[in-house]
Amino acid sequence: MVVSAHSADFVWRAGGAIGLYAERGWDVTVVCLSFGERGESAKLWREQGMTIERVKANRKEEATSAAEILGAKVMFFDVGDYPMRIPDSVLFELAALYRKIRPEFVLTHSLKDPYNFDHPLVSHAAQEARIVAQAHGHEPGTPVIGAPPVFLFEPHQPEQCDWKPQLLLDITSVWPKKYEAFKAMNAQEHLWHYYERVALQRGVQASRNSSRTIKYGEAYQRVFPQVTEELA
Repeated sequence: MVVSAHSADFVWRAGGAIGLYAERGWDVTVVCLSFGERGESAKLWREQGMTIERVKANRKEEATSAAEILGAKVMFFDVGDYPMRIPDSVLFELAALYRKIRPEFVLTHSLKDPYNFDHPLVSHAAQEARIVAQAHGHEPGTPVIGAPPVFLFEPHQPEQCDWKPQLLLDITSVWPKKYEAFKAMNAQEHLWHYYERVALQRGVQASRNSSRTIKYGEAYQRVFPQVTEELA
């Protein structure tokens, strides 16, 4: 399960993980809290006569196409952005989704981001909804979830967000699919090559921290300790 603030965030930051697990036969659900219609659609707003409804429709179409390319299902909560506010009703809707999907793990934003307040807000909401979904007293008629690990995908400027890469994921095999999903996000074409460079850099780092040759990578930070029977 991926909880994304805006309609394109999941593509840049977690498209490789989504594509990998979809190819392995996993059901991957992406939740977009907003379409990024105000703050992340500048190219569309330069068109004469543009309206908020048309921007939303465009970004929804882009995100749906990208999710299909990656092999995921996508949902839109349409809470708005810049600024984003998440009422309790949306929090409970997200908690209900946790209980319905029962995810093995969750991918979402960094806990801090001084450049974009929507991102940490969604990270906190994703984790609070997870806790609510674990509470026996919340809607006791539905089974609680366990403790799915939470991974924070890479923010745009990690050094400003107190974010550190703790897991480097080899996405080389699905890179063509991820880049194809990039090209579906036409409203933010200026980010295609930026995130290609990020993937190449993480690939170099993944190679250096392993005995493998890895061209493209994605990086994640863990929220909770890894529970394992082996150190390797």
